[in-house]
Amino acid sequence: MRFLRRNTTEEAPAEADAVEVEGVGESHGSRGYTPSKGKATPKRREAEGKRRGPVAPPPRTTREAIRRNRELRKQNPVSKEDRRAAAKERRDRMMAGDERYLLPRDRGPVKAYVRDLVDSRRNILGLFMPLAILVFVSLLVPVPAVQQYATLVTTVMLLGMIVEGFLNGRKIARLARERFPNEVVKGGSIGWYAFVRASQVRRLRMPKPRIKPGDPIP
Repeated sequence: MRFLRRNTTEEAPAEADAVEVEGVGESHGSRGYTPSKGKATPKRREAEGKRRGPVAPPPRTTREAIRRNRELRKQNPVSKEDRRAAAKERRDRMMAGDERYLLPRDRGPVKAYVRDLVDSRRNILGLFMPLAILVFVSLLVPVPAVQQYATLVTTVMLLGMIVEGFLNGRKIARLARERFPNEVVKGGSIGWYAFVRASQVRRLRMPKPRIKPGDPIP
């Protein structure tokens, strides 16, 4: 009788432990318990890098760059006519002033307004490139008097261009702030943008002028 009683006492803790283990498993299962993976979840950039493979080093020579370009063209076969047509379309849209194809420096309503202000008048800065050609030609003429007069005219014109560019920059920045009170208009940046625009030949300006000299600003 004592032997049987001892067995019952020894089996009771074992059954209790089994019940406790089962209870723990059920409690974890009922709460949606998920065992740990043992490592951190990789970031999206790392996962994409593993799928794409290691990044190739930059080409060391021009020949290697040309070879890689040919391999890319073989992977994405596009005819020369299609590439030329796509490039022409992008250029035409950029020249027309389409915001989607403009360079970052030319985007935004403020820059468009500045371009219209510059294009609506004739500036001395528009003679910058012809003046540079004149100086180059005068240097080729072996006559000291011609070179002296060319140097004098060039110096006076450059001083006039600097003064005009400074005054126009301040005026255009002030008008831009009045036109767009909610936009951040930096005087130095807008003034330099107007200066560069005015120093270019009208036919070579990009985007193309929308208005003629003397026309009112829309």
